[in-house]
Amino acid sequence: MMDGYNEKNHFDDEPAPGNFVRAFDAFPKAKPQYVTRTSGGGKWTVVMLVLSAILFWSELSRWWQGEEDHTFSVEKGIGHNMQINLDVVVRMTCKDLHVNVQDAAGDRILAASRLQEDPTLWSHWVDSKGIHKLGHDGNGRADTGAGWHDEGFGEAHVHDIVAIGRKKARWGKTPRLSRGVRSDSCRIFGSLDLNRVQGDFHITARGHGYAEMFAEHLDHNAFNFSHVISELSFGPYYPSLVNPLDRTINVADAHFHKFQYFMSVVPTIYTVAGGGASTKTIFTNQYAVTEQSKEVGERMVPGLFFKYDIEPILLSVEERRDGILTFLVKIVNVLSGVLVAGHWGFTLSEWLREAVGRRRRSGRSEGVIGAKSGYED
Repeated sequence: MMDGYNEKNHFDDEPAPGNFVRAFDAFPKAKPQYVTRTSGGGKWTVVMLVLSAILFWSELSRWWQGEEDHTFSVEKGIGHNMQINLDVVVRMTCKDLHVNVQDAAGDRILAASRLQEDPTLWSHWVDSKGIHKLGHDGNGRADTGAGWHDEGFGEAHVHDIVAIGRKKARWGKTPRLSRGVRSDSCRIFGSLDLNRVQGDFHITARGHGYAEMFAEHLDHNAFNFSHVISELSFGPYYPSLVNPLDRTINVADAHFHKFQYFMSVVPTIYTVAGGGASTKTIFTNQYAVTEQSKEVGERMVPGLFFKYDIEPILLSVEERRDGILTFLVKIVNVLSGVLVAGHWGFTLSEWLREAVGRRRRSGRSEGVIGAKSGYED
């Protein structure tokens, strides 16, 4: 010991009495009096924690959504039957309407005998501004009780489509008429089995469109083909899935008005790959539609005409998801990358801060004859 300097205190790394953890610590630590604490390390730690949380959530969301593969192929085999699901309100009484199907095979199906027709009021479905008003959700969208999902085929993820497609199918109830109130509209709804060929599903007025025996000719002034389409789909009935024509409202400006909908139907398979028995699949159909409406002359047949054509292709949409082990490896890689990047960022920022500090200190030093920054002539 010289001049109060204790060499043992400077080099002694023995742990404090009772500190057993430091006694078995294999990595040497600097003593607290030789460590300089800076605010930069804390700031970089906060930045790394925020980035780690954002990247972790991003990876988790991507893993949960999975990856979708879309595959087009020629449909194998020949299907003979196809189901159509319809829920339409027409602003005419039920006894004044005819519902028929004429397909390319030459078969004519009296659809009215297989579908349910309920008398109703137009005001129950459309308000004075022409907006569907029977049941609105929180966003003001129409809801007839059929349990629509907020997202359509093109927006929802496959696992959402499969999940809502497996729910129990049910038709919404028709609002009851008050006692003594006469109906002015007709709700036509239900499912119908058709031939799997090109066809035309149409709703016309009684005594028009077909030469039928004992059919009473309906007065032209009673024609009003304003309509609300709450459901129009092909294949198994999945009321939770939104199709292009769902929630469609069209108002006829004249008694002789013709509405035409041209639809291209594509068979679709949605699959959520889970391996083995956990794989879930639903079979349905998508369709693209083109709409045309116009006022026609009295020599033509007014009404609603749904022309459909079955495309000879099959769309397979499969959702795959990495295993839990692969997901954990990705998370470890992401967090490790953040730590490495944060370490280099902290090191470079501290080096830059020290370099700027040295330069400022050297700028304040005086030269040989009292001038700053060196020698002056």
